Amino acid sequence: MPMLAEDTPISKKLKENEDQLQTLLDIGPHNFDLGTRDLLILDRQCRIYYTNSLTDGMIVTLLITELLRLVHEMTQDNHTFEHIKQHLVHYQVEEGQTLNIIVDKMLTGRVALLIDGEDKALIIDLRHYPGRAPQEPDVEKVVRGAKDGFTENIIESSGLIRRRLRDPRLRCELIQIGERSKTDVCLCYLKDVANPGLLKTLRKELGSIKVDGIPMADNALEEFILQQGWNPYPLVRFTGRPDVAASHLLEGHVILITDTSPSIMILPTTLFHHLQHVEEYRQVTASGGMLRWTRFLAVFASVFLVPLWLLLVQQHLLPTGLGFIGPNNHNYHLPLLIQVLIAEAGIETLRLAAIHTPTSLSTALGLIAAVLIGQIAIQVGVFIPEVILYTSVSAIGGFATPSYELQLANKLTRLFLILAAGLFHVPGFMIAVTFVIIYLSHVTNLNTPYLWPFIPFNPTGLYNILIRRALPTSVLRPSIVRPLDKYRQPKT
Repeated sequence: MPMLAEDTPISKKLKENEDQLQTLLDIGPHNFDLGTRDLLILDRQCRIYYTNSLTDGMIVTLLITELLRLVHEMTQDNHTFEHIKQHLVHYQVEEGQTLNIIVDKMLTGRVALLIDGEDKALIIDLRHYPGRAPQEPDVEKVVRGAKDGFTENIIESSGLIRRRLRDPRLRCELIQIGERSKTDVCLCYLKDVANPGLLKTLRKELGSIKVDGIPMADNALEEFILQQGWNPYPLVRFTGRPDVAASHLLEGHVILITDTSPSIMILPTTLFHHLQHVEEYRQVTASGGMLRWTRFLAVFASVFLVPLWLLLVQQHLLPTGLGFIGPNNHNYHLPLLIQVLIAEAGIETLRLAAIHTPTSLSTALGLIAAVLIGQIAIQVGVFIPEVILYTSVSAIGGFATPSYELQLANKLTRLFLILAAGLFHVPGFMIAVTFVIIYLSHVTNLNTPYLWPFIPFNPTGLYNILIRRALPTSVLRPSIVRPLDKYRQPKT
């Protein structure tokens, strides 16, 4: 299909414009959701172009009604274009000078009006995207707090942030990415807080993306911007909650909203950003601190519990007082390492099965898993009870991890440590742990150290991570984002 040359001007002859657009768009049986409507207004031929599936039909009808009213109320003169523009009953009307703009705008849900004898067109924003109402994200539920969440509609998502930050310094820059998809991406930040160097880097990275489309939305953006390769640890934080996004904007972070995605990206982030949860800030300080430390312990157990248990049991390193945590039955058929690996694979398979199982059958799936793995597998000698216990506790710790991406990364790390402890015992385990720490200490995210505030050490940042501070005492913004205005509250 021939494409329009870049910046193809609009011809004053309506027929020439119609022929070029028909050749490009193939309006008719091959494109049923693209439509046109011919009108005669003040003795001038006009044609409307629209996309059925992305426009509000009722408003289009009202628009046409108002235009046809011109025929009875006004006479033809040299100002037909201005008369028509003034009678468009909509608050967003702009002019287009090229056919390329007409096509791009129409395919995003706008209505284009071409007038014979005019070398410019009128573009009316009548977008009405199919979607759902804002609702609480499944993976970020809270007991007490807001129950709205981002949707696949970029306009609604930006509006949810505007509702919480009514600051004239809030900026929402719109960028289109993808030669074919032309996906809308919004760069959102506080002008007097966000670091200009960070903004410059993000604009450069977004502008350098050359691809036909990003149907996977924010995940594709992450791969282009950060280029993390085989690093399993998440370098950006995804959230579906507007209150979380607004809080990070106030700290000096930058967020990216991608059309068609119900989650937004927060940049830059460290490892400990992925361990935060909004529930900690919806409770009083003491309760929030308890929740935070419980979560820290759960995440620690999800990574180190099974490798440490396997190491102590295999090497008979258990103290006398802790002998009860080892296998009470030493007559097992499979080596403990093989049992642990089979259990890990089984739990991961069950998790995948639960994702693809309809809700009405999820209870039956849980019962089958409990009977087959919890009872029969032990009775036939595939597992010993302790393997099931510790791998299950480790899996629960993984589910307590706020970030799903971090949960998967921790799972890979756990498997790495299990293999090191099972095959090479104490030296292997110590080398593996040291390798993981050194590796993470060298990871940077948009010039942000991933293990901050541990490496490099920052006592104030470390205190804010370990202790859930009350908002009145939180005067400074996190220094890691290098904000222009480092004070959250007026200096006293």
